[in-house]
This record gives sequence, C-alpha cells and structure tokens, in this order.
Amino acid sequence: MNAIATVEPLVRARNVHKSFDQLEVLKGIDLDVTPGEVVVILGPSGSGKSTFLRCINHLETINRGSIEVDGEQIGYRLRKNRLEKLSNNQIAVQRRKIGMVFQQFNLYPHMTVLQNIIEAPCGIHGESRKAATENAMRLLERVGLAAKADSYPRHLSGGQQQRVAIARALAIKPKLMLFDEPTSALDPELVGEVLSTMRDLADQGLTMIVVTHEIGFAREAADRVVFMDGGHIIEQGKPEDVLGNPQHPRTRSFLSRFI
Repeated sequence: MNAIATVEPLVRARNVHKSFDQLEVLKGIDLDVTPGEVVVILGPSGSGKSTFLRCINHLETINRGSIEVDGEQIGYRLRKNRLEKLSNNQIAVQRRKIGMVFQQFNLYPHMTVLQNIIEAPCGIHGESRKAATENAMRLLERVGLAAKADSYPRHLSGGQQQRVAIARALAIKPKLMLFDEPTSALDPELVGEVLSTMRDLADQGLTMIVVTHEIGFAREAADRVVFMDGGHIIEQGKPEDVLGNPQHPRTRSFLSRFI
C-alpha cells in the first residue's frame, strides 16, 4: 500500500506576534499556505491583515514566533539553538522568492514601463539586460500591456499602473506573490482589469496571499478564505463555507456590510 504523499507548506507561520510600541497588532497567527494555493485574507481595518503580509516579506520584523517561506525562516537563521538576524544582503536573497504588490503602485516616474520591470532583475539579481527585457515583454503580454513598454507611468491609468506593478513583481520569478489591497487606490471602473489579471495568475497556479475587500474575487478565485479580526484568525475555510455560511458572529457581522 503506497503512502499518501504530503505537500510541505510553502508558507508556514507559527505563533506570530507583532507590536508597535504598546499596540499589539498580531496576537499569535498560525497559517500554512501550500504551493499553488490562493489564500484571500478578509477583515476590518486594523485587524492586522496588512501587517501580517508585511511580516511574511520581512518588511516588518516580528516580535515572537516564526515565518518560513520555502523551508527558510525569513529574516533569521537558527545557530546553536539561538536565532540570529540575517544581514540585509541575506534577506534580499530570501526576498527573491517573494513578489509583492502594494496599494500604491510605487513605479519609478522617470523610468519607462519596461525600465521599471527590468530594474530589479538587472540591478539587484544580476540578470543580463537582454534576458530581463525578453522576460519583461512576456510579462507585459501576460498582463495585456505589451504596447505600453515605452510609456511612462504618468501616461497610464491607475489600473494600467497596477498591472505594470504586478508584472514588475513577477519579473523576479517569485514562488509566492503577496497582494496588499491592490485595488483600494483605484477608481471603481478600473478595479475589474486588475482583478482579472490576478484571476489569470491564480488560474496559472501561482501561490498567492491576497489581502482585499473584494468579496467577489475571494468567492471566485480563492482556494481558502481567512477572516482576521483583532490580530487573530477568527475563521477560515473554503470560500463557499466562510462567505456563504460563516460560523463566527464577527465574520457574519463583517460580511453583512457587503450584502
């Protein structure tokens, strides 16, 4: 009888705590994300969603617990039973596995779309300009913006800028993509084009953790929905369960605003 193969999580968070001075924002988060899974994190403002996302990428340092991505503890290494902080260069190497898209597009205004996308592969990761450019053009084709390669960000709509930001994050060939409310800064009519790009990425099997208020996206694209409140994970499960039949009163109260 063959043993059942178990898939190791790509992301493993254990007892994650994070405080800012006296304000405790994360109060013991445990979460596994398997390769190819799309996890959508919902919750009210101030619940700790974005802070947790930033901790995964070590943009915020945690006070207690651990976060591993692809088997490596982010930001630290264990030596002689003690955790040692990694150097900035070592952390930069770890971040090659993780792409992140923020609320604001953060494109360099003085660079063309193409230059924005190849900046990190060439300048940080040492990729040749030819290889980086070829990959960037494939990515622009993927997000529907190949014709805008030579445009500057100021000539693009907000939705187009965010799609460029997604292509830029993909240019480092990450194993994991983090999205921190990627549509919150967009006009309502531009939200759909960004969500469509994200759905395509989900369909292609990219591992994604998405913080968003877009309930429709969570319902259609997520493998799992996680509801956070007060620095805790309150409820999680399949979209049809959490969104269609939430068990916790706080989840029901939050979702009632969108009905």
